[in-house]
Amino acid sequence: MFPNYIWDFYNRKEKKIYLTFDDGPIPEITEFVLEQLQLYNAKATFFCIGDNIRKHPDVFKKIIHNGHGIGNHTMHHVKARKTSFSDYIEDVLLCEDEISKHFPFENKLFRPPYGQLSKSKLTELKRLGYQIILWDILAKDWMKSMTPEECFKIVTKNSKEGSIIIFHDSIKASKNLIETLPRVLAHFIEKGFILDKI
Repeated sequence: MFPNYIWDFYNRKEKKIYLTFDDGPIPEITEFVLEQLQLYNAKATFFCIGDNIRKHPDVFKKIIHNGHGIGNHTMHHVKARKTSFSDYIEDVLLCEDEISKHFPFENKLFRPPYGQLSKSKLTELKRLGYQIILWDILAKDWMKSMTPEECFKIVTKNSKEGSIIIFHDSIKASKNLIETLPRVLAHFIEKGFILDKI
């Protein structure tokens, strides 16, 4: 329906799940995620906010050192609907510059905050060489009304080969993330899935 976006990798027909983490890097929380991924020999993709990279470069370097994928999530987590074309593209490029200080950003992945993107902004990002990565499974870990058990069920009951799952390595999501992520990793490993980066 939206051919300019990547929602999943069902067509790869591989027994893989693609975990993604938005909004980091954040000390302790991102580091917890990295420890859990290492325990299960799992790879993931981190869609980072440029301002958080600027504030926490050592945490960002740990993501790179552990061999995970990196994506652009804008410099300041801006909303496409409330930001002009030029300001939005500038915010993306600022994040790209921040990433490039630490990492050769060649496989240019982008996830728009809130999943919002206008046609003109999409066209320009594609021209700049970005792949737009969305998702088919949203853990809803940032929602105060959600429990860790509900997050776990959403992810495990709805995912299949090629699913792209969103978690958040953020303070807001940490309560659910810390309880849910180890169980999710154990579940998919037990089912014989490879957890890979995009």
